[in-house]
Amino acid sequence: MFTSQGRLAPPQVRARAHTATSRTPVVVVASDVISRAGVVSQLRPRPEVLLLDYAEADRAEVAVIIADGIDEATLRTLRALRARGASALVLVVTQVDDIGLVAAVEHGVAGIIRRAETTADRLIAVIRAADAGEGTIPPDLLGRLLQQVGTVQREVLGPRGLTFTGLTDREVEVLRLVADGFDTAQIADKLCYSQRTIKNILSNLMNRMHLRNRCHAVAYALRNGLI
Repeated sequence: MFTSQGRLAPPQVRARAHTATSRTPVVVVASDVISRAGVVSQLRPRPEVLLLDYAEADRAEVAVIIADGIDEATLRTLRALRARGASALVLVVTQVDDIGLVAAVEHGVAGIIRRAETTADRLIAVIRAADAGEGTIPPDLLGRLLQQVGTVQREVLGPRGLTFTGLTDREVEVLRLVADGFDTAQIADKLCYSQRTIKNILSNLMNRMHLRNRCHAVAYALRNGLI
C-alpha cells in the first residue's frame, strides 16, 4: 500500500511510535570505508539517532546501507542485516534500475535515497519514517515500481488467476459472501457452484493461510484489506 509523497507502507507495520526526543539506534554499512565515514560524520552530531558499530547491528532499529547499485552483493548485505535483527532497512544508492528496485523492495527495504539527493536532514527523515513503520521512495522510482507491479499482475499472476494478495478472485468472492453472513448453500447458489466446491475453496484457503476456521479467515481478510 502506498501513500502520498512517494511513501509506501510495508507488508508488516511496527506499532511502536517514537517521541520527538527519542533516539533511533542506527547502524551504517558500506562496501568502502570512505562512503561510510562520510555518512557517519553527517549523522553523528544528530540527536535523532544513536550510531552503532556493525558488531552491534543486532541492536539497530534501522540499518543504512550505502551502495553503488542494487546487485547481488548489496542483496546479500540486506539479507545479512535482516538476519541480524535490523527492523528496517534504508538504502542510499547511486543508481537504481527496475530489476534492482523490485529486488530491494522484496528484500524489505523501507527507504531508498539517491546519493546525489542525500542530505543529513533528508536521511534523518527517511530513517525516522522507516523506524515508524513507514517507507519512503523518490516519486519517479515509485512510478517505475508501480509499473513493474502492474506488469507482474498482468503477465504473471493474472493468467494464473492470482493476485498480490495471494488469493484468487474466486476465493475473494467466497470470503466476501461469508463475511456477509451467507452459509455454504447460499454461497453456492449465488456463485453457481456446488456446495462441495465452496467447501473445497474455503478448506484450501484456510490450509494455505494457516487459518483456523471461517471466522478467522474473514478476520484475516478484513485485517489485511483483502475484502
